[in-house]
Amino acid sequence: MSTSSAASRTIPGQTVQERLPYALPGQEVLDDLDARADGLTADDAARRLEASGPNKLPAPPKTSAIRRLLGHFDDILIYILLASAVLKAILGDWIDFSVILAVAVINAAVGFLQEGQAEKALDGIRTMLSLDAQARRDGEWKVVDSEELVPGDVVRVRSGDRVPADLRLLEATNLQVEEAALTGESVPAAKQLDAVGADAGIGDRSTMLYSGTIVAVGQGVGVVTATGADTEIGRIQTMIGEVDHLETPLSKQLARFGKVLSLGILAMAAFMLVIGRVIHDFELPELVSAAIGFAVAAVPEGLPALVTVTLALGVQQMARRKAITRKLTAVEALGSVTTICSDKTGTLTKNEMTARTVVTADATYSVEGLGYAPEGRVTRDEADAPLASHPDLRALVEAAAACNDARVVEQDGRWQVVGQPTEGAIATLGRKAEVDLSGVERLSVLPFESSTKYMATLDRVADGRTLVHMVGAPDRLLDRCTHQRGPDGTPVPIDRDLWESTIDDLGGQGLRVLAAAERSADEGATTLSTDDVEGGLVFLGLVGIVDPPRPEAIKAIEDCHRAGIRVKMITGDHVGTAVAIARELGIVKGTDEARALTGAELEAMSQEELRTRVQDVDVFARTSPEHKIRIVRALQSHGEVVAMTGDGVNDAPALTRADIGIAMGIKGTEATKEAAEIVLADDNFATIERAIEEGRRIYDNIRKSVVFLLPTNGAQSLVILVAVLFGLALPLAPVQILWVNLVTAVTLSLALAYEPAEDGIMSRPPRGPGGSVISRSSLRYVVVVSVLIGAATLLVFFLERNAGATNAEAQTTAVTMLALGQLAYLFNCRFIGQSSLTFRVLRGNPVVWIATGALLALQVLFTYAPFMNSWFDSAPIGATEWIRTIGLALVVFLLVEVMKAVTRRIEGRADAARLRERGLLEEADA
Repeated sequence: MSTSSAASRTIPGQTVQERLPYALPGQEVLDDLDARADGLTADDAARRLEASGPNKLPAPPKTSAIRRLLGHFDDILIYILLASAVLKAILGDWIDFSVILAVAVINAAVGFLQEGQAEKALDGIRTMLSLDAQARRDGEWKVVDSEELVPGDVVRVRSGDRVPADLRLLEATNLQVEEAALTGESVPAAKQLDAVGADAGIGDRSTMLYSGTIVAVGQGVGVVTATGADTEIGRIQTMIGEVDHLETPLSKQLARFGKVLSLGILAMAAFMLVIGRVIHDFELPELVSAAIGFAVAAVPEGLPALVTVTLALGVQQMARRKAITRKLTAVEALGSVTTICSDKTGTLTKNEMTARTVVTADATYSVEGLGYAPEGRVTRDEADAPLASHPDLRALVEAAAACNDARVVEQDGRWQVVGQPTEGAIATLGRKAEVDLSGVERLSVLPFESSTKYMATLDRVADGRTLVHMVGAPDRLLDRCTHQRGPDGTPVPIDRDLWESTIDDLGGQGLRVLAAAERSADEGATTLSTDDVEGGLVFLGLVGIVDPPRPEAIKAIEDCHRAGIRVKMITGDHVGTAVAIARELGIVKGTDEARALTGAELEAMSQEELRTRVQDVDVFARTSPEHKIRIVRALQSHGEVVAMTGDGVNDAPALTRADIGIAMGIKGTEATKEAAEIVLADDNFATIERAIEEGRRIYDNIRKSVVFLLPTNGAQSLVILVAVLFGLALPLAPVQILWVNLVTAVTLSLALAYEPAEDGIMSRPPRGPGGSVISRSSLRYVVVVSVLIGAATLLVFFLERNAGATNAEAQTTAVTMLALGQLAYLFNCRFIGQSSLTFRVLRGNPVVWIATGALLALQVLFTYAPFMNSWFDSAPIGATEWIRTIGLALVVFLLVEVMKAVTRRIEGRADAARLRERGLLEEADA
């Protein structure tokens, strides 16, 4: 099959040829399909249906619910949880065994329920197919089930119909089709019958109708060239199924961390057994107990649950910021994004056509305001330009507003267009200019047709004259105009070169250009024909229309650049329009046209050639679904973490391939939403930037939580390891280790999940790809804090023993030292990238104080409650022990702050180097 889905068949639906229907005359396509313009017979259609199969997308194989659920247990951290549960069962601690097992099950259940599956995206695509169709069978038009359509069938469609299969047009009357789901175009595509070039992209194949698109205006008749999986939409479905799903950075990092941690625990436990048996001749039961205690101490039982809770809280926070998360891990992955590939229409722009410039023979006028809201001035040289004192402007705006069928209305506080978007821009311009059409009576109309590209009306105006008004493509109107409106309102010979130069200038600014013209009609005329508008018109001027950038998107792109994130526009629009909008948005700087690439140029490149250029190109125009996947893969080959936005079915494969797929919630198709990890409730690029900020905050909090949690395990493990290696009495009993793990995991570690974003979070570059959830600097924290808290714990234990305290009292003091040391370290972790020696460390997160109060209450209970003394072998301690442990906890806090200051200096240099490397240091410093 060719790169086009609309390949034709030579005989009843069996062999696909390398012939492109859109590039062939209609009769040739009929001949290739062995079909006739008056349709197939019922018998012929039945034979073809048996050969080609039904016109529906095949259902993909589905993974059973059991296998999907079990797949969520296939994770090294879950294995660690289950191993911890087994160890606790060996110790006879059935309560903790049940809790840990429940955490593992809940963790898997949350992932099972929240993570979307690829087959849902395919189901969403299948629902886009039409349910029935009008086909010509046995010489008559009949309603048939769309699944029974076959190549060679002749089908007709009209306004409002969903196209049931891929069709090559044979007849078309004023036919316009909404193809945004496939092309990303913001306005309906005009269709015609003349063949186009074989290299035409999908958005330029004006002779084709594609399955799943919607007829906006007019009617047409076409011959079916492809059905089911051979259609454009079917090919996209196949691409989704073939696209590899990538793990998020956090998933990869946690997997690597879990493997390293599990191997380290096993190695150290084995080392302890050898040392304890060979050197210190420990009894085997005592040695096994110590080894189990070490393993229990080293395993961070609460880590998977902590990560899940932090991500779940992030999901809630992002939903409040209009970003709905369908997969938990996507929350964190957003914080890793290095490149955003964004659609243009409706995401970076408002998807509301707006008149921006009006040009007459006398002057150029600027139009303020965005979208369809009739708010904003019409100005000349920054001064108001009322119609009363600007007759040239009045003539143009009155003519354009009269020759227009659209209107703008306010619904629920939002202005919307009723009619075509381009006409809506003219209607809004009329309201801004305060044009009065109350005295205009329409007598006749020539509606817009794709073949003529103009609309004309016969109007009786307020002063009793009858005028022909015309609005349309500038070249079509220039061909029909012999004069232009002069300075005094009288016609003068037209200066076509001047107007063509002005049209080129407006087009270079990314504006869609319309022209307006008029002429006097014969007195008493009541009808209008095409002969009446073939010549003799007076050219009034031009209106430049644009889908304007969202103001908040401009700021968001600036913030992304400051954060070291590149933004690339991938659109189905023409390259001139795309580059002009990209320049306004700040994606393209200055007049650098070289940073744009068209689909045709991309098609001519090999993947390796694209890989060498992709990072230097900011705008990709007239792209196809394959192009988008190639762009994403090329970026990923450089280690980029790519977020891809989309709204149409054509975007679904690229969203699946990208590290983060982001779908539009308002104008996005169901297939796109199912393929994405994030859905934007407001279709706004600025929401992506806010979501990335939230993702960075969440990753920071996960990193803080991991860096906070591990020293608890490290200090406990170190205490037991030192005791075994030196043949000393164990400062901690296994049951006391479980207590410390329980109270710190339940209280302190969860507090960090609620931490707000640190200052400057969007002024630093994205974290580097790969690596571990524990970076080198984080590992330093873990090791140093483990040593500090472990050493303090050993110190207070042996001081108590030397002072004559019982083993229970010394162990209770050691447990208190562990808990208070970890509490002090919690305040260090609140600002890992900044100093905690500030009053701000006491504010901003009330959960920290709730956790602090809970920890102290539980530790007092552990120390003084008789039943706790019985269960955990603890004993009451005096004020001296409390003062000593609090003092050492403060020492731990201050020493960690010294280490943080040194680390900040080193990382600051590294961040600046990475921003320079990405070419974004200037924006970051701005």
